[in-house]
Amino acid sequence: MKQLRWMPFLFVLFAGTAQAQQRHEFSAKQAVEYAQKNSAQIKNALLDVQIQEQTNKEITASAFPQINGNAGVNYFPNVAVQTLPNFISPAVYGVLIDEGVKNGSGADIKMPNDIGYIQAQFGTKFSNSVGVNLQQLLFDGQVFIGLQARNASMQWARKAAEVTEESIRANVYKIYYQLAASKSQISILDANIARVQKFSSDTKKLFENGFAEKLDISKLEVQLSNLQTEREKALNSINNGYIGLKLLIGMPIQDSLILTDNITYEDIRNGVLDASQYNYSDRKEYQYAELGKQLGEFNIRRYELSKLPTVSLSSNYNYIRQANKFGFGGRWNPSSLIGLNINVPIFSGFAKDARIDKAKLQLQQTVNNMEALKLSIDKEVQQAANNYRNALATLDNQKRNMELAQQVYDQTRLKFQNGVGSNTEISTAQSDLLVAQNNYILATYDAINAKIDYLKATGKLQ
Repeated sequence: MKQLRWMPFLFVLFAGTAQAQQRHEFSAKQAVEYAQKNSAQIKNALLDVQIQEQTNKEITASAFPQINGNAGVNYFPNVAVQTLPNFISPAVYGVLIDEGVKNGSGADIKMPNDIGYIQAQFGTKFSNSVGVNLQQLLFDGQVFIGLQARNASMQWARKAAEVTEESIRANVYKIYYQLAASKSQISILDANIARVQKFSSDTKKLFENGFAEKLDISKLEVQLSNLQTEREKALNSINNGYIGLKLLIGMPIQDSLILTDNITYEDIRNGVLDASQYNYSDRKEYQYAELGKQLGEFNIRRYELSKLPTVSLSSNYNYIRQANKFGFGGRWNPSSLIGLNINVPIFSGFAKDARIDKAKLQLQQTVNNMEALKLSIDKEVQQAANNYRNALATLDNQKRNMELAQQVYDQTRLKFQNGVGSNTEISTAQSDLLVAQNNYILATYDAINAKIDYLKATGKLQ
């Protein structure tokens, strides 16, 4: 009964694990599409596009009205005392003189030579205010250029994502088609194992009838063991390849992945080799560099326009309450302001000139890098074309060698069965066939990589 108590928990755990594991049957295109949605590198590159979009919104916001509300209470424990010229006494003396008023001695009142100063407090202990402020930028050269550069900035971010996607796509194709080609390797090993098993069975019968030696059987058993070991090693390598492909495309390792596309000898050879027919603009990296150059030109214009005046409009509307007691009641008086502000740069210590010169030098670096990129693309295309041609030639040679090795093995085995050949000859033919088959598989892998590298170098990898 205690064991049965665990059964519901184990069932839920198993059901959750089974649900988490999924089965995927992908063509090469589907594997690439899955990577575009799930690869961490591509997702981060696409997030960079969204980040640039938000940056553009910040730039756009600079041209919109900026509206802020404000409210506050100020308390003045000691209202400031202002010392002013005595403007009251002259008026009083003037009236007295005009009226002919006499002083205590009966003499006419006269204006003193020094009437002194008076001290007065202006304001109240409490001042409340509430209002709204509006700032509107009318002209700023740097913001103006920023608005113009928004589209180029978005294209630049998208192109960076495309460069990342292309790199991932090339690697996905390489691993995918190598794994697809590995099916042939397993098929060849299975055929060899079946062949040696059949030959071993025939040799045992010959041994029973006195026409073969025990040594012949032992040699065949060694060959069979080696072939089975090679098959296990190949399967392990293939399994690791599947793990690598899952990691590359962002698939959970525990998921099942089935490759539906096959690749044949004709598929590998199906490629147009014309290294002279390519355009720099077909390469994502070159398109990315061109957009970088365009942004560099915007940067220069931005700093050049920073020498122009900036014009802005400011306004506010407030209600103010002044009293000697804290509170919010009483009279609130309106106050408003509208102002036009012009800021004219006169001298900034040559900082603006330095920024302009720096931006021009950076643009020249970008131009130099683009020229270097052209040379690099030329080199990549020529090398990729040479490697592809060489890989196809090697593949053709290894295919012929494998076919010849198979013919030699079949003839040697036939001679042995007819009693005119030796076990040493057939063992040698078997070893030569295995070498030829392995060389063909390796040549197939090299040709797959060479073809994908060529398509990528010419900007034709889809």
